[in-house]
Amino acid sequence: MRLGYTVPQYGAFADPEFIRQASTDLEAMGYDSLWAGDRILLPLTPSDPYPGGDGTVPPAFGTFFDPLTALTLAAVSTREIRLGTSTLNALWQPPVLLARTLTSLDLLSHGRLDVGIGLGWLRDEYTATGVPWRGRGDRLEETLDVMEAVWTGEVVEHKGALWTVPPSHIDLKPCQRPRPPILLAGYTPPALERVGRRADGWLSAAMPMAYLTSLWGLALEAASRAGRDPSALRMVVRVNPEITDSPAPADQVPHAGTVRQVADYLLTLAEAGADEAFVDLQTATASREQFLDVAHALVTMLRAG
Repeated sequence: MRLGYTVPQYGAFADPEFIRQASTDLEAMGYDSLWAGDRILLPLTPSDPYPGGDGTVPPAFGTFFDPLTALTLAAVSTREIRLGTSTLNALWQPPVLLARTLTSLDLLSHGRLDVGIGLGWLRDEYTATGVPWRGRGDRLEETLDVMEAVWTGEVVEHKGALWTVPPSHIDLKPCQRPRPPILLAGYTPPALERVGRRADGWLSAAMPMAYLTSLWGLALEAASRAGRDPSALRMVVRVNPEITDSPAPADQVPHAGTVRQVADYLLTLAEAGADEAFVDLQTATASREQFLDVAHALVTMLRAG
């Protein structure tokens, strides 16, 4: 199983120089990938509860570095480590422009980009960007259609319910051919069906193993129905633990626990078929030093088996 870590990008870690430093250090530690998330605001009265813990949106989300800019800094500060979005809320941008930005980043990084896309959970962000909350599934389907056309077409053309691209040359193409891998997030049956039908993998979050594998099964079944090879799909799992000094009760792991407990959970993910897992400690570490120290301890434990 590949092991990743988040690019520092929000709260006290939203600093360009630290993004550069941490990216270089994490690659040197032996991490396989760096990941960036996507938030644009912290409402005073959120429209929706945060999907984790007690539902309170982390205050650190009020300071959030743009994910693709953060990955650009990471790209120029590293040589081989892969770069991913988990997740990029793609519906907030016109897909033809988003495809161009992602193409540029894939070229800049010499083909190291994984495009992880989600629909988000906060209606306030859709209100702020002028994008309808309703119809998100259909909007995502057409967004993927437009980006596919931009990335793969010699002559790019699209006519859909939301966007029209007249027959055109868009000759800037990704380094990865035919396109960067697309990973989709989501936990509903329609979301898992979409993963199996048209994505290269699923972006999940840490959860009880039985539930994780049952959702993964929906994606694999959908891939089979679509005539695709289920074994080609990737499962990538985000883990957001609170690091404790003493062992946490078993029912709190991996949401809380020692570095050893988190490492053990990651090992069980590998046994359950996860292709990759990455850890986000930006709300669980108090300093830049601790952010990197825990990263080093974690990768050292896991590489030792």
